[in-house]
Amino acid sequence: MSPDIPLEDTARIAQQLIRFDTSNFGEGRSNGETEAAEYLGSLLEGLGLAPQYFDSDPGRTSVVARVEGSDSSKPALVVHGHTDVVPADAANWSVDPFGGVIKDGMLWGRGAVDMKNMDAMMITALQDILGAGKQPSRDLVIAFFADEEAGGVRGAHHLVDNHPELFAGATEAISEVGGYSVTLGGERAYLLQTGEKALVWIKLVARGTAAHGSRIIHDNAITKLAEAVAKVGRREWPLRLTDTTEQLVAELARILEVDPQRMTPDEIVLATGNAAGFIQATLRTTSNPTLLKAGYKHNVIPDMAEALIDIRPLPGEEDAVLAEIQQIVGPDIEVVVMTRDVGLENPFSGGLVDAMVGALKTADPGAPVLPYLLSGGTDNKSLSKLGIAGYGFAPLKLPAELDFPGMFHGVDERVPLDALVFGRQVLGDLLLNY
Repeated sequence: MSPDIPLEDTARIAQQLIRFDTSNFGEGRSNGETEAAEYLGSLLEGLGLAPQYFDSDPGRTSVVARVEGSDSSKPALVVHGHTDVVPADAANWSVDPFGGVIKDGMLWGRGAVDMKNMDAMMITALQDILGAGKQPSRDLVIAFFADEEAGGVRGAHHLVDNHPELFAGATEAISEVGGYSVTLGGERAYLLQTGEKALVWIKLVARGTAAHGSRIIHDNAITKLAEAVAKVGRREWPLRLTDTTEQLVAELARILEVDPQRMTPDEIVLATGNAAGFIQATLRTTSNPTLLKAGYKHNVIPDMAEALIDIRPLPGEEDAVLAEIQQIVGPDIEVVVMTRDVGLENPFSGGLVDAMVGALKTADPGAPVLPYLLSGGTDNKSLSKLGIAGYGFAPLKLPAELDFPGMFHGVDERVPLDALVFGRQVLGDLLLNY
């Protein structure tokens, strides 16, 4: 894009948000979200709203504003995003991950899809509504949370636990990750997120005998840990379809014109191409080692070694999965639960679902909308403690060749500029009329 051609507002706001390096390293280590929160707050103020700022810790700022609807008898809708991002190693990227680069008709940078794109779409959808002198049909609670990438302890969970009055009257919520298009057998369809897997982050701790690196030591903490990590990482968890994934697999088989009696759910999902990146992991529990830590010198055998494991059980299976993990690693390995949060599964029916499906079909007539279960997690987990049913709806119309699931926490994260315009329009339609 030529530098003298101004960006559409959604892309411009998302670009600015990307330029705030809000990297969240976990375990309380973060570059902080305050600058991004204050920037979004200033945009909300420009719309005549009165944002409130909340710091769980210094630099860990969330911002919330309420938009008055035309019908106060309707329950409020929470519309939320997060401003933190996972870290990015610039050496692996083809562009500056925090530069907000415009290239090849796309906005590039960490957060372009997770999820500073929707943060910007929320603002511009509100600009379209309030700027035209209109009101949404119901009250909207607009929230931009800190710390989502570390489980929301210093963001959504903090606000739900300490300021539940912010969400008074709300019964439903929308956020990431859903409403985006996939290409199935040459046909465009949209995945609407109706639930998400549970989250269990654990630490495995192995203890042994500290000694000189030249000795024969059978009680080696690193060896014991390595064996345990390999077992957990190689565990093939059994297939189990939930209500959501059962509906999804049936619809995929219909669209792809395959016989579900002759193909396994895994085979049907893999036939979707790029879409399988998110869907396949929703058919079973996953347990992935993500970090190893041990020792401090080449010739010293340490007395302790640790590993972090990211476990995503299906909703309701958390206790059973933890019990099996302990069996897998054996009694000599300590299993420490670092973070645990619920799985969610909401029906693919009701007024909100009808409105989201309707908004997509208005913008892209004829494209089917399918329910799916998110393999990751969102701040909808926090809101569920208040009885708020959360869905994923960050609508994007995407080119078939873009590996959208690969953009999440990936290298060269990017989103098409025209997809941002589409999302602004669809989201604005939903917020105005639902």
